Amino acid sequence: MIARLLVLVVALIHVFFLVLEMFLWTTPFGQRTFNMTPDFAAASSVLAANQGLYNGFLAAGLLWSLIAPKALSFSLKLFFLGCVIVAGLYGAATAKTSILFIQALPAAIALAFVWLARDKD
Repeated sequence: MIARLLVLVVALIHVFFLVLEMFLWTTPFGQRTFNMTPDFAAASSVLAANQGLYNGFLAAGLLWSLIAPKALSFSLKLFFLGCVIVAGLYGAATAKTSILFIQALPAAIALAFVWLARDKD
């Protein structure tokens, strides 16, 4: 139950990233969140929307893993949580260190719980 809840939390985080990057990027909230000027936000909005779409795919995969048949569920969780962790590590190394704690750490914690619950799901 805890593992499933943590996977849901990670999925919802990525839904939030999708909304932020695809729809709120050029708003005052998006600019504050990423410490951007209005000009930079406008110039990078297409790239941000693309990035948001990828976050949406991660969220969709994680949500799929929660409703998939038992035979598929564990593998899907491992795959999509692994993708989130890799994306978070890359983002922390190349963009902003805080991504490690916002994206990679929650996914790593969820992955640990999924692994521990693998026979009980």
